[in-house]
Amino acid sequence: MKTARAKTMPLQALQLLERRFEKQIRFFEGQKAAFELRRAALNAGGLRRLDEMRFIRSWLEKPLTVGAVAPSSRMLGRAMARYVDIAQTGPVIELGPGTGAITAELVARGVAPSRLVLVEFDSTFCRLLRQRYPEARVVQGDAYRLEETLAGVLDEPAAALVSGLPLFNKPLRARLKLLRAAFRLMKRGAPFIQFTYATVPPIPKGLEGMSVEPSERIWLNIPPARVWVYRKG
Repeated sequence: MKTARAKTMPLQALQLLERRFEKQIRFFEGQKAAFELRRAALNAGGLRRLDEMRFIRSWLEKPLTVGAVAPSSRMLGRAMARYVDIAQTGPVIELGPGTGAITAELVARGVAPSRLVLVEFDSTFCRLLRQRYPEARVVQGDAYRLEETLAGVLDEPAAALVSGLPLFNKPLRARLKLLRAAFRLMKRGAPFIQFTYATVPPIPKGLEGMSVEPSERIWLNIPPARVWVYRKG
């Protein structure tokens, strides 16, 4: 008795079909994610909730780059902005501004948006920052290659640098390299302002030729944070 032989599809055709299915799946997943973002923003009411959703999505995609699952709180942003002397002339650099939570507090402090130089790695956040702060200079690039990223951008030494980078995601050598590069781009005595959730400073105290000033712990931020200010003497 003869048995019917199943017809098999060539491997190349199977691979093509699989790629088409994957493309459709990615498309529908993207549409679903966008819908969830909009619905969450409408249900929770407000820009802050939408920014939180953006942060969560970016953190899930690139946890080592984003380093946080939500934008910084207003209290933390204000604590950082207080260390910026608005009487000083020159640009104010912000590293890793994300959705602009700390940026907003810098502007509220009195820093003109035209003085802001916002260095952001994530292209989605860059587009958002350009919409919210059209007068600021938004630079998409790697903050850990700061001098190369800002080559030709600064007209004069910076008056301050505010960092929202997750420094503890990098080895100490990379953190020190960033700090030294920042000092070369700033006026003498200008502050390098960094926050961290850790209980220890992101860059050790006691380095020669540098002063360190910690803030009180900001318990109402989630999670609680502290601001560290470094100045080259």
